[in-house]
Amino acid sequence: MRFRFTIDSMKSNLFLKIKIRPFTSTLTALFLTLLLVFLSRPVGTVVSTFSTMQESSESWVNETLARMSLDEKIGQLIVPTLFSTFTSTDSDTFDDLARLVTKYHVGGIHVFGGREPAPRVLLGSRRSRAILGQPLAAASLLDRLQALTSVPLLNTGDFETGVGFRMESATAFPRAMAFGATGDDQLVYEAAHITALEALAIGVHVNFAPVVDVNNNPRNPVINTRSFGEDPRLVSTMASAYVRGLQDAGMVATLKHFPGHGDTEVDTHLGLATILHSRDRLEKVEWAPFRAGVIAGAGAIMTAHIELPAIESRPGTPTTFSAPVIQGVLRDTLGFDGLVYTDSMSMRAISDMVSPGEAAVRAIRAGHDMVLHSPDPVAAFTAIQAAVVSGEIDQARLDRSVIRVLKTKADLGLHKRRRSNLKSVTEVVGRRSHWAMAEKVSRRSITLIRDDSPVGTGSVPLPLPRDSEILYLSILDRDSDWGIAWPSRTFIPELEQRWPRVTAIELSDRSSRSEIDLVRSMVPRHDGVIASIFVRATSGHNRMSLSPALVDLLRELTKQTTTADMPFVTVIFGNPYVATALTSLTSVLLTFDLYDLAEKSVVRALAGETSIGGRLPIELPGVAALGHGLDRPTTGGVSE
Repeated sequence: MRFRFTIDSMKSNLFLKIKIRPFTSTLTALFLTLLLVFLSRPVGTVVSTFSTMQESSESWVNETLARMSLDEKIGQLIVPTLFSTFTSTDSDTFDDLARLVTKYHVGGIHVFGGREPAPRVLLGSRRSRAILGQPLAAASLLDRLQALTSVPLLNTGDFETGVGFRMESATAFPRAMAFGATGDDQLVYEAAHITALEALAIGVHVNFAPVVDVNNNPRNPVINTRSFGEDPRLVSTMASAYVRGLQDAGMVATLKHFPGHGDTEVDTHLGLATILHSRDRLEKVEWAPFRAGVIAGAGAIMTAHIELPAIESRPGTPTTFSAPVIQGVLRDTLGFDGLVYTDSMSMRAISDMVSPGEAAVRAIRAGHDMVLHSPDPVAAFTAIQAAVVSGEIDQARLDRSVIRVLKTKADLGLHKRRRSNLKSVTEVVGRRSHWAMAEKVSRRSITLIRDDSPVGTGSVPLPLPRDSEILYLSILDRDSDWGIAWPSRTFIPELEQRWPRVTAIELSDRSSRSEIDLVRSMVPRHDGVIASIFVRATSGHNRMSLSPALVDLLRELTKQTTTADMPFVTVIFGNPYVATALTSLTSVLLTFDLYDLAEKSVVRALAGETSIGGRLPIELPGVAALGHGLDRPTTGGVSE
């Protein structure tokens, strides 16, 4: 694992006048010699005290391991979860968490956002239960739990798109595929660095990112835009930059999901996926970004709940339980000696297969160091304890994982300082400079893949004056589960600032034939049409397309607007592969993202306020090749 320690640069050169006198002792002479050597170094260089720090860390690891009981060692391998909404110290929720920390000695806590209660009713609910957490609430809760531990907690988070992925008002960056569309790994580095600063302020030390899966299956329901793209070289470059960005700021990067989750059509939240490729293919494609990330210094790797027959000969055995994959490939072939986390053990690919206790034991035996998000962390603890006592898991195997956990904590300096400074949360999280970087990435990721409109030189930027009548359609894959941010909530007000005369209509899989006919009849009364398509590749749903009725409507609108010489622009949010089912569309923009930031960026591009220059990090079969993208310069905005 690699972390960078530097001395803050100074604004002017430092001069020191020393009056030389006869040395009264060799100790004094040695001290002044070392002082002069130190002061002669260029300002901002790394100081050789790092070796001393390493010795101190190693001593702490050895001393801590020597005094730990069996229960304390076992606890270090278990990572339960919490929700980052306000939690009183005088509450059952806090008591439960405190018990995991004090009685079961868990190695760390995984931080989710929030969850609202919802009724379990037939026909379901349109609301999502997921809500964003609160940075101060998370920091306060983690700090109180740290105060209860004899060994510091190593806390984790799924901050793939920044802390704002889980926390309200924290910086939220675009999805990884949007970074791939920019082709700029320096943007990846800077985004990762910012993510680390905000996460560490909250008290989270390990980010379960970057996703280094090569998304080469358009029907992949669980990776999709979470991947940088389908080219292993691009994914490797971006992943390496992300690792450096996180770890240069002092946070552990996690490569996931080993041995590669990109070429599957099964969502492992719902079932066990299988990758049927040969070892030669895996070496060249799926494992290339992992190898690059290991070389870049990644401190952790997360495995996937997938079956890999080329390596694991036992049918139905997921990577999670496979020593040939973990020990044979990850440890021996790739030479990785950092922390290995399981993916969530509550996912149905595992939870439907075995009990929480047996799952934990089998994961440790396979070579994992950390068991993440067990449905029952106490059962996991008890089962591992019984396995060690019986000899099923030997003491040396247990100690190897405990040492990796302790070493990571020491490398981060948690053995010296574990508590959070709540003031730093308000000073670091969600800073304007951080959001400015997120906006820059979003702006540069916008990709124009087609602009064959019959209107002059094209429909992008939209060639309509400010007083034009715009028909805006917000087209949803389904009208449920939009809990965190409802589609078009930013697009419509941003559009109205440029073109005040906007008629906005929402359509979804629940739209009736009469509603769709109404939209069709309204087109001739407007000067231009914009359709925003929102299709998610969402864990746990396994649905990634529009309803046939909405696809037919878009085709008919293309014919209507072409006949009328009217601008018609389609913007695709989320799953970019939707474009392959809409080959007749004349002008198409991709964002590779969802929610407010992407919506604002697209409107600015449509208005000609920003240039367009993104490139496809994936192939869209039948539509556009890898690397395709049309350029558009700025035009100065909407004309009066």
